[in-house]
Amino acid sequence: MSYLTGAPAGAAGTGTTDLRTGLGVPGIAHPLLAAAEWGDLARPGPPLHWVVLNVADGPGVHPDPHCLQAAGRLRNAGTRVLGRLDTAHGLRPFAELVADAQRYLDWYQVDGFLLDRCPAGRDALPEIRRAVTTLRTLRDASHIVLGHGTHPHHGYAEHADQLVTFCGPWTDYRWSQVAEWTADHPPERFCHLVHGVPRRHLDEALRIARWQGAATIWFTDRGDRGGLCDPWEGMPGYWDEFVSRIGTGVSE
Repeated sequence: MSYLTGAPAGAAGTGTTDLRTGLGVPGIAHPLLAAAEWGDLARPGPPLHWVVLNVADGPGVHPDPHCLQAAGRLRNAGTRVLGRLDTAHGLRPFAELVADAQRYLDWYQVDGFLLDRCPAGRDALPEIRRAVTTLRTLRDASHIVLGHGTHPHHGYAEHADQLVTFCGPWTDYRWSQVAEWTADHPPERFCHLVHGVPRRHLDEALRIARWQGAATIWFTDRGDRGGLCDPWEGMPGYWDEFVSRIGTGVSE
């Protein structure tokens, strides 16, 4: 298949046989709308690398006790909680981004941030580097994920803990190709978020992630209905099977 483009990413040095695949949850709906889903995430067993908290396209305008409780349960269980920051493809004012980050820290004690809709071009790299450097000063050991959704310029890998190098539908993912420069980094540096994955193709999707060297994944059978809904707001219909395929584990 076309996604098998030479040696798997991460093959140099780390290999893929010991790859510990885990889940990166890109943003379940508000706890009032998805109480059962947040409860499932807080139970022992799922190998969660992180869960994104998105209160209202960001931290909201005031503290939300339901979100605080949901985030607290996850953090008490040892799971990283990341606040979602929308970079608007690099158009978001720096001051707004930092202010939202501070609210996430003050109100929800998050462990880091997902910079969603992150630009991928070389020209935007200095501004993203500035943002990441500032975010790391707000909280020690912040976990920073850049949500490009595609393979960015390789320079971004120097500044974030993880890069989302695929975000989109299964129809694109099954024929996707990995950038050659990713082989210089271990699999734990990369994330794949894929919607519309049919149950019968779950094993194939896992193989693609393994070959492309992405240790953090999220697959769901939910679709975006042509962009009319958010496929990440609910759990996959095959949640139990998905977890069992990966195996139990704990957050690193």
